[in-house]
Amino acid sequence: METKPIKKIPSKKKILRAVASSTAIETGQPVEQLERLLRRKRSPFRHLKLAY
Repeated sequence: METKPIKKIPSKKKILRAVASSTAIETGQPVEQLERLLRRKRSPFRHLKLAY
């Protein structure tokens, strides 16, 4: 009998870090700056939802 692998859901913090680091590579901005921008309540990216 085969068992299904357990899907691990990444935390929001890890997703934000991944998005920030990817954007940093593309734009040349510091990762920390982009993370702060994504975490801000008044972020310009507020309308975008993160996929889980």
